[in-house]
Amino acid sequence: MGINFNDPKYYENRELSWMKFNERILNEAKDPKIPLLDRLKFLSITASNLDEFFMVRVASLVDMVHANYTKPDLCGMTAEEQLKALREKTHDFILSQYQCFGRSLLPILEKQGIHLILAHEDLTMPQQEYVDRYFMENVFPVLTPMAVDASRPFPLVSNKTLNIAALITPSKKGSRLIKEHNPKERKLEFATVAVPSGIPRLISLPGKNGEETYIFLEQVIERNIQKLFLNYHVECAYPYRVMRNADFELDEEETADLLKEMEKQLKKRQWGEVIRLDVEEGMDARLLHILKKNFRVEKVAIYPIHGPIDLTVLMKLYGIEGKNELREKPYEPQLIPRLRGVRDIFSEIRKGDIFFQHPYDSFTPIVDFIRQAANDEHVLAIKQTLYRVSGNSPIIAALAKAAENGKQVTVLVELKARFDEENNIGWARMLEKAGCHVIYGLVGLKTHSKIALVVRMEEDGIKRYVHLGTGNYNDKTARLYTDCGILTCSEMMGEDATAVFNMLSGYSEPPFWNRLLVSPIWLRDGMFRLIEREIRYARAGKPARIVAKMNSLCDQKIIALLYEASAAGVEIQLIIRGICCLRTGIKGVSENIQVSSIVGTFLEHSRIFYFYNNGDEEIYMGSADWMPRNLDRRVEVVFPIEDAKVKEEAKHILSLELQDNLKAYYMQEDGSYEKKDRRGSKTVGSQMTFCREALEKTKLARAEEKSSSLNRQFTPVYGED
Repeated sequence: MGINFNDPKYYENRELSWMKFNERILNEAKDPKIPLLDRLKFLSITASNLDEFFMVRVASLVDMVHANYTKPDLCGMTAEEQLKALREKTHDFILSQYQCFGRSLLPILEKQGIHLILAHEDLTMPQQEYVDRYFMENVFPVLTPMAVDASRPFPLVSNKTLNIAALITPSKKGSRLIKEHNPKERKLEFATVAVPSGIPRLISLPGKNGEETYIFLEQVIERNIQKLFLNYHVECAYPYRVMRNADFELDEEETADLLKEMEKQLKKRQWGEVIRLDVEEGMDARLLHILKKNFRVEKVAIYPIHGPIDLTVLMKLYGIEGKNELREKPYEPQLIPRLRGVRDIFSEIRKGDIFFQHPYDSFTPIVDFIRQAANDEHVLAIKQTLYRVSGNSPIIAALAKAAENGKQVTVLVELKARFDEENNIGWARMLEKAGCHVIYGLVGLKTHSKIALVVRMEEDGIKRYVHLGTGNYNDKTARLYTDCGILTCSEMMGEDATAVFNMLSGYSEPPFWNRLLVSPIWLRDGMFRLIEREIRYARAGKPARIVAKMNSLCDQKIIALLYEASAAGVEIQLIIRGICCLRTGIKGVSENIQVSSIVGTFLEHSRIFYFYNNGDEEIYMGSADWMPRNLDRRVEVVFPIEDAKVKEEAKHILSLELQDNLKAYYMQEDGSYEKKDRRGSKTVGSQMTFCREALEKTKLARAEEKSSSLNRQFTPVYGED
């Protein structure tokens, strides 16, 4: 009998694999070789990642348990089993986060003259006076203390907000506003106050020159909380935070106006079921009981925190001024040499495809591509998909300008981009006002593809220019995420791009695609064909190889096919930043598969797929991971790299990342991840190398420009003495 490649024992649980990814980020926060403020940044990222994970993935498991959903996942675990395992893991993870913060980072911050006061009791007398004055002038007017009694029900505490809960008793003096209490029956009462989000969470205190001292806002409020409850005695006060279910289902087929329905659903997100309750460690048991009862949370969903609740605040410290020596030197994206001094980007694209690797290469030419199209009298139409954009997006401004200039502008704004829904609703309305034709995609499918099309009238007729990428049209994240893209005027690509937008704006399903692989229908089949071709070569005794770089791999059918390929002798190297449900080193199943994960300064976000194809190598890039949602429930575009020079650049990216022994973690046979032992080996950090290479190209281009200028200036006049 052959091997059953679908056997659950060959698979890793998706959610537990994600936890391993967050642990790899936490390892960066623990690494003493990384600059101090960068370590704080990584710790902050682990906290924000965990928040989103709870609001979506853990919330989804909670919903399944409530619905008595018992179907096991690809590794054989039910939703209840996954939830139990995750909660155990999360308790350990949060403990590790705060050990890193308290035992490692805090003492080093102190040595560097950055003091964090975690308890108001530790304030000096002058600091107490400053804090009390700050409270009365800046904080007290904003606060709204909420008592709970027969006439005032337990308040609605919104998602992710920090609050302070207190137990209070009427003072002997009492209040004329409430009925007199029997002094012998001084009953404990509950009250809560929200920590205002509009005031900085870290408050700077006067200190010595060159030193920075901060106290957390909740400690300032806790110190002065008695001022909120005059005529009462505050028995105790502790901060807490709730995490709510932010996952919601939208029945698009029953929705007349998707924009308005999304706005309704977003309001509900603030009041979803509480799935996690963070409380300060040592909280009074009576107070904890009240919170537990009113939020209806189980004990396993309560997380005692030894330190400040919500470590995402540490990102504020990362940006502290005057401490550049404690941060990694920032990298400035470089303009690719080919575009230096180029004013007409369309004429440059006509010379051949232009390749970008962000953030090493500047994102500015992509913005300029849309800007130039907006102002070019020969441009007839611009069509673009937008999934996530920046707060003050130059792309949006250029599209609006194009519409004002009389171009036909069609923009697909994805309203269902998780946690960017409100931003995208605002952009959609703004673009409509500017005269753009705004669409929201196909019913039931997210549009995650990254594609822009410019249609231009030229001397020889209509010409189409296309940008295809792996990342969002976001000029801010393009400085932080690694992504790839091309500008091309290939006829075949142009026809396919037109077909993509016709499919999105109408009901026009093309009979075939020239070059693109498009989900939800054609991409899965295309990837299967490419993998199966390598299997056939391997079985024929020919060299066969697959290298795939992506964010996540959790599609069972793809994994089973990769196992089959490995068993047939295909050499497989996977570079997967986050979730990986495939396991390596299983005899007869995955012995020929290597999995690595790069966690560095930049977030690895590009998707690149390489197939050896008996020496006639094929490389694809695109917006899709190998996940069911990307292959079956989203509109994704994966495009081939056809230009020989671009192909070499793509191969260089994969080659260098496979050599990384500085920031790459490698999956072990037991599913854990470890860095390679570098002793006796040359250190290779792919991100550092890409930065250096881009800077060297710029330096060389400048030298050539200078040399060319000098040659023009001092050209001899032949024939003279």
